[in-house]
Amino acid sequence: MRVGFLVSSVSREAGGLFQSVRGLARAVMSEDVNASAFGISDPNSALDVLNWQPASVRTFETQFRAWGYSNQLVPALVAADLDILSTHGLWKYCSVASRRWHGRTARPYIVHPHGMLEPWALQNAGLKKRIAALLYENQHLRGAACFRALCEPEAQSIRAYGMRNPICVIPNGVDLPTRFQDSGFGVQDSELMRFAGGRKVLLYLGRLHPKKNLAKAGYERELKKLTSDYGLSASIRFLGPLFGQNKDAAFHACDAFVLPSLSEGLPMTVLEAWAHAKPVLMTPECNLPEGFAAGAALQIGTALEEIATGLRQLTEMSDDDRTAMGERGRTLVSTKFSWPQIGEQMRCVYEWVLGGGATPQTVRL
Repeated sequence: MRVGFLVSSVSREAGGLFQSVRGLARAVMSEDVNASAFGISDPNSALDVLNWQPASVRTFETQFRAWGYSNQLVPALVAADLDILSTHGLWKYCSVASRRWHGRTARPYIVHPHGMLEPWALQNAGLKKRIAALLYENQHLRGAACFRALCEPEAQSIRAYGMRNPICVIPNGVDLPTRFQDSGFGVQDSELMRFAGGRKVLLYLGRLHPKKNLAKAGYERELKKLTSDYGLSASIRFLGPLFGQNKDAAFHACDAFVLPSLSEGLPMTVLEAWAHAKPVLMTPECNLPEGFAAGAALQIGTALEEIATGLRQLTEMSDDDRTAMGERGRTLVSTKFSWPQIGEQMRCVYEWVLGGGATPQTVRL
């Protein structure tokens, strides 16, 4: 089986999609399944394509970067002789390319919205999305052989948008790291550890965006101004983008992770925090109720007072209780959000879409 993964960017510029799509592509590979990724080139793609191995990657120069258009994309997809295409994300040229590939090959595609049909996401830049929906996106969505929702609430959002296609519910996954102290590089190299100076550290890792409920404007300049205005410069550090060992160092150095988002599909950063055995504060909008049920996360609301209540609850816990919460998160990742398990679930869906027998348990008709 030849599976294609179509995404606007194959590099870190895609944010969480870089981790989740790359992880899925590698996870579905087996003796009988080959995975190839297709995306638009950007300043980081030449470096980051190495992280997709053993999946192959092709990138293409764009003629309209904001939309992700390349006249080379559809011909390359057709020439790849794919059996099935997984299209990740909405509202860009990838949706048009996916539909055109289907028109030329008569082969099926699966749409992975990654939270982009959630109510908050639809309202954000709503006029542009309504125009895109009329011009091409609705047709693309209706033609999907199947949707992949990351969680039950996302499946409900897809239905609320009006889609009646089959939906498989398969979460994102994460690689379970070895314990940091055994990984071969020193904790003292972490800038965050030096900044902490023995104090408790709360980590946020993600885009500086209104969706994340960080500030009204949501941009770094606004957040730094607020930090200065409230006299918090000695207590808040902006580390910039973190990848690889630098990101691992930040997770190890923190005492807990916080994600106060207004809308998510299924956030990779929470799974990564749990994989590093860190307790988490998050909103229900993060769509990971398993964390609350397992005692791996504290639930916070989106209002300032509700976030403050959660922070007080966290700081009043003993070190042992916080450690135990983090360990429950690591156990949760290993049992439900591991890539080998998720890869097998996705392969079953591909085989079913291509005519391979009984409906998988993950599929809702």
